[in-house]
Amino acid sequence: MTEKELIQAWRTNNKINLMLVEKIKPDGWEVTLSKRGGRGVAGEFAHIHNVRVDHLKRRAKDIADPFERFPTKHVPTKKEITTALKASSTAIEKLLTGVFNGEPKRKGFKRGLFTTLSYFIAHEAHHRGRILLTLKVAGQTIDKTTAYAIWDWDRI
Repeated sequence: MTEKELIQAWRTNNKINLMLVEKIKPDGWEVTLSKRGGRGVAGEFAHIHNVRVDHLKRRAKDIADPFERFPTKHVPTKKEITTALKASSTAIEKLLTGVFNGEPKRKGFKRGLFTTLSYFIAHEAHHRGRILLTLKVAGQTIDKTTAYAIWDWDRI
C-alpha cells in the first residue's frame, strides 16, 4: 500500500459520511428510535467525530489540540457536523500519514497501520448502518441512488 492509496481509502470513507449528511432530509436529522434518550441520527454523526477526537488525543496529541467533542446530548446541525467531520478527517489523515512515515509522535494501533485504518472505517461504517436503519424505521429513507452510491467506492 502506498501513502496515496492509504489516504484515498480514508478520504473515500469520509466522502461517504459527508454525502450521507447532505442527503438526509431535514425531518430525518433529529430522528431517534431510542425510548430512553439515546442517540439519534445527528448524534450518530457527532459520535463519529467524537471518537476521532478521542483517538487523536491518545495517538497524536499535537494534532488534537484544536478539536472539541460534541456534548453528549447536543444535537448538532448539519453545518456543524459537516465542518467537524471535514476537520477531524483531515486530522486523522495526518495521523495515518504520520504512522505510515514512522513519525515518532504518531501512534497507530499496536497491530499496525492497516488495523488503524480498518478500525476507523469499520467504526464509521457501523454507525452509517445505524443511521440508515434509524431513518428506514422512522420512514425517512434516503433516495435509492444515494443508498447504492455509498457502496460504489470506485466512483466516490
